[in-house]
Amino acid sequence: MAMRVRFAPSPTGHLHVGNARTALFNWLLARGQGGTFILRIEDTDLERSTKASEAKILEDLRWMGLDWDEGVEAGGPMGPYRQSERLDIYRAHAERLIASGHAYYCFCSAEALEAERKAQLIAGLPPKYAGTCLSLSPEAATRRRQAGEAAVIRLRVPAGREVTFHDLVRGPVTFHTAVIGDPVLVRSDGIPAYNYAVVIDDQLMAITHVIRGEDHISNTPRQLLVYEAFGWTPPRFAHLSLVLGPDHAPLSKRHGATSVAEFRAKGYLPEALVNYLALIGWSPRSSRFKVQSPKLETLQTATGDAAVDELLPALELAQRFRLEDVSHSAGVFDDAKLAWVNRHYLKALDSERLVAEALPFLRETSLVTGPPGPAALTWLTTVLPPMAASVDRLSQIPERLRDVFRFEPGAMLADEALATEMSDASARAVVAALADTLATAPRLLDRAAFRAAAAEVKDRTGQKGKALFHPIRVALTGAAQGPELDVIVPAIDTAADLPSREGLAPVQGCRERARACRALLGHS
Repeated sequence: MAMRVRFAPSPTGHLHVGNARTALFNWLLARGQGGTFILRIEDTDLERSTKASEAKILEDLRWMGLDWDEGVEAGGPMGPYRQSERLDIYRAHAERLIASGHAYYCFCSAEALEAERKAQLIAGLPPKYAGTCLSLSPEAATRRRQAGEAAVIRLRVPAGREVTFHDLVRGPVTFHTAVIGDPVLVRSDGIPAYNYAVVIDDQLMAITHVIRGEDHISNTPRQLLVYEAFGWTPPRFAHLSLVLGPDHAPLSKRHGATSVAEFRAKGYLPEALVNYLALIGWSPRSSRFKVQSPKLETLQTATGDAAVDELLPALELAQRFRLEDVSHSAGVFDDAKLAWVNRHYLKALDSERLVAEALPFLRETSLVTGPPGPAALTWLTTVLPPMAASVDRLSQIPERLRDVFRFEPGAMLADEALATEMSDASARAVVAALADTLATAPRLLDRAAFRAAAAEVKDRTGQKGKALFHPIRVALTGAAQGPELDVIVPAIDTAADLPSREGLAPVQGCRERARACRALLGHS
């Protein structure tokens, strides 16, 4: 049978990176083995499930590039793919189990069950259903239901049994039915319990491999007993280790960003997040096939051979992915490693993609004020690659452009060390010479024109090296450090020359900056 895997999130919040990793491992296995990847929505938690959450989860999966072959919105022959639309299916199958004697109605109240649970805990026993309604005859159950009593449907778990399965990550796993009890299959309101609905869905959707987090291991024996009650062959199971924070506790908000949406908002690229998540608990072995990947070649060029075994495009990861290579040890989420991966992917971006990815962050910081015109796009395409060469995230690009758009020479006087340096006679002489030189230099300084102007200032003042270029930097940017002057000076003057209709925030040119700095330092 062809491989069929699924990712089945509950739409009760954001897509956590741990769940995104589960989705990714399913996707990698399907794409690498020629299988089918199915997206199913488990929305039977009616109080917490929302359409907004579902839409956001789907958006995040698409952003990551995890396309699905069947499922919500994609359709397919085994739908519906939302559990809330499958309630009649669950009810009909539960009635089959009752008719065969594998399930029964239970009329115990929530209060009675809670009292029973507390008594078991006090006695040092694992809490489980005591079987109060287990021997109730079908006729008695029918009479009570017809009288209007609420009832759940429970699975009749065989006593004195071991339930064993082979986990593809962890090996043999065994549970004894003595600790399981008779789980609820369908609640009194007709809503199926997770361990029941998931079996029906996986069976009817012909799922061959269930790949999920290790927090589901204890659910597996209950699900296997449901498979057994129907006489069905279960899929193969693989339980992935959890993603932990640096303190080795489950990754949570106290560790910082935890959802795909948060990492996206911080300026991480989808391919970087996918690449990094794949490396948590798995190491790629050499590919069986030669994947012709321009992206892989670009990354090799950008990072060097040492990184190539870790920085791999998604389809190359899929070709190398094997469940037997997945570690059963917990993986620790390392923000620094993710930043390292993202930095190299940013370096490998072509300039047009870099601009497209950076634009939301430039708009958010008001450096881009409207739809950028052709000249502004040309400017961004030229300026962003060198400016972004040393950033870890797209959200850091506006700060790299700060000295282009914000010229506040007075701010340097608030820095005691910088103010002292710029008040020195030699620095003031450089600024004065720079202002005079730029007054007659070409209006738009390109790299060559700037170098010629700097050479003239050198000749006028006799200064060189740091004594020459540091005062020039401060005069033209108002800052003590930043991008290379050969890069930022042409960027400033070209942006200053753009009309407002191009959609960039206004920029003051180098000529005006030098004149303002000279006046600030006491020159006329």
